[in-house]
Amino acid sequence: MAAAARFLLRGAGSKASIANTQRRNAAHFTYHPDPVPTEYGPTTKMNLFQSVTSALDNTLASDPTAVIFGEDVAFGGVFRCTVGLRDKYGKDRVFNTPLCEQGIVGFGIGAAVAGATAIAEIQFADYIYPAFDQIVNEAAKYRYRSGNLFDCGNLTIRAPWGCVGHGSLYHSQSPEAFFAHCPGIKVVIPRGPVQCKGLLLSCIADQNPCIFFEPKILYRAAVEQVPTEALHHPTVAGPRLYRKEVDVTLVAWGTQIHVLREVANMAQEKLGVSCELIDLQTILPWDTETVCKSVAKTGRLLISHEAPITGGFAAEISSTVQEECFLNLEAPIARVCGYDTPFPHIFEPFYIPDKWKCFDAVKKLISY
Repeated sequence: MAAAARFLLRGAGSKASIANTQRRNAAHFTYHPDPVPTEYGPTTKMNLFQSVTSALDNTLASDPTAVIFGEDVAFGGVFRCTVGLRDKYGKDRVFNTPLCEQGIVGFGIGAAVAGATAIAEIQFADYIYPAFDQIVNEAAKYRYRSGNLFDCGNLTIRAPWGCVGHGSLYHSQSPEAFFAHCPGIKVVIPRGPVQCKGLLLSCIADQNPCIFFEPKILYRAAVEQVPTEALHHPTVAGPRLYRKEVDVTLVAWGTQIHVLREVANMAQEKLGVSCELIDLQTILPWDTETVCKSVAKTGRLLISHEAPITGGFAAEISSTVQEECFLNLEAPIARVCGYDTPFPHIFEPFYIPDKWKCFDAVKKLISY
């Protein structure tokens, strides 16, 4: 018996040592927090999902018409973004819905038209497609078809978005390009907790229906000092320039910003190349002026996103820049994106546009 126990203990120890030697990073990027904001009052340490909770808490406290609804939001949701809100504000303001995305968004449209501040959660962005008709044919066109007599501008649709390391086909998708083709809505994707809270509150306050995609891999990986009180970014349109240099323009949004931050550092250290990194923040509308001004200065552009390359939003940016900055370009515009396949499971590390693929694209841009 004792011998068997020793054998099992040795086996467990050897397995533990193997696990330690074979450990690999769960994320394909290193998160670097933004500077602590000083203009919005006291701050506290939050990760990204806690910043979402804080924004929703601020909204429910200040707006008696605000309601939050979706699958499992009453107990906090699968990512805990609404944890504690039902207990604090009651079951009439934070409540579950049936497993029906079309119904969730349809209900949200009706609530917003009736005057409520409607905040709908789609449990994963991958499951937003059953609601596509409601978003594209109803929410986006409500104001236009009524001649501005009615609108559902108080509707905000939240959804976890992007790859997470193990999500496979139905928990990893980035569907922003589908909605970028639809006038009448806004599409917003944050990169970190402070920006997430500010942009979510701005979407909720915006007088147009907004889709707010939250990078799920950052829910716990991204930690910053976030203001406890409400903060609003001046507008939900307008990118963030991280660097102001002269060699290459890098454009991304959400998680990919952190990948390109590393690429910019690698390009500087290994190639002596300075990169201007632009966080687009909003996919619809997107700030063509800022991007084109940067490309006019650098002459080279790399755009990167996780979604498949064909028909991805990088194609729209590329086309616009080619039209506006053709005579300024020193090299063909580069797109480093996901492949034209369903999102894989065990092959995710090969699918995602990681820093090595992007760095290789920068080298090609410079040597063209």
